[in-house]
Amino acid sequence: MRGIVFNMQRYSIHDGPGTRTLVFLKGCPLRCGWCSNPESQSPRPEILFEPERCSACGACVPACPEGLHSLRAGPSGTAHLVERVASCRGCGACADECPNGALRVSGRSMSVEEVVDAVMRDAPFYWQSGGGVTLSGGEATMQAAFAREVLMACRDNGVHTALETCGMADWETFRELAPHVDLFLYDIKHMDDEVHRRLTGAGNRRILDNLHGLFRMGKKVLIRMPLIPGLNDDPAGLEAAFAMLREEAARGADIAGVELLPYHRYGEGKYRQLGRAYPCGAEPYTEERLEAFKAFLAARSTEGLPLRLVRHA
Repeated sequence: MRGIVFNMQRYSIHDGPGTRTLVFLKGCPLRCGWCSNPESQSPRPEILFEPERCSACGACVPACPEGLHSLRAGPSGTAHLVERVASCRGCGACADECPNGALRVSGRSMSVEEVVDAVMRDAPFYWQSGGGVTLSGGEATMQAAFAREVLMACRDNGVHTALETCGMADWETFRELAPHVDLFLYDIKHMDDEVHRRLTGAGNRRILDNLHGLFRMGKKVLIRMPLIPGLNDDPAGLEAAFAMLREEAARGADIAGVELLPYHRYGEGKYRQLGRAYPCGAEPYTEERLEAFKAFLAARSTEGLPLRLVRHA
């Protein structure tokens, strides 16, 4: 059993309780314009190129088996060019030969054992802090069989497990993963199906159905709501989500809290490295606007539905 992992982040304190190791899996069914990890969207490995680090030495040209790299003469001297990016297999041969780190591979094949071994290196921190492992992405459910084996192995080792998800998978996938997940970090991007489709490329009916299903199973869920200026931060839309969650909490849903994550442009540089245009034209919130959101949430937070603005994301 192997999966495609594009990053592992140790000592995280923002994606579940305690100190955690984040395992980022490739592949996502949504295309959110504000995505901060665009290298996660494709399920296959990809090459990222940082032109500011390139010396146009040409080492990558003969290394690439697909012949995608070339050098060209320009008014500023010799420049490096990557063509037919869609033909790239993500083998990493070019990155291996690049002396300046201008080329790097996003995504590599790992076995369940390799992932679990990496996770367990920090086991003492989990025991001390109540932390554990969080599977993220991309969307971890797109590699459901691999995710399930990793979660099972971590729990066998006494590690707390969390799964960060956009909710876009069939219910059977969630039903099979749920017994091995201690905490779900679950995205709600918009309550209106058509608006959700316009923002992400897919409707939200399956997402909301899966969320209700997890509540019915008694799973603990931390709700996460990205705030994107002018796209999904209108008070009426937020109130609709809060009302739905209050109803679920009144019925006994185990809601760990609701985190609102203000928009940032951290992913913009990664789009350039992938040779893609950054699709979101929104401007980050001002401090005054963020303070207004804090007041908005404070007026609506209840003991059964704690709301908070999370500035790290």
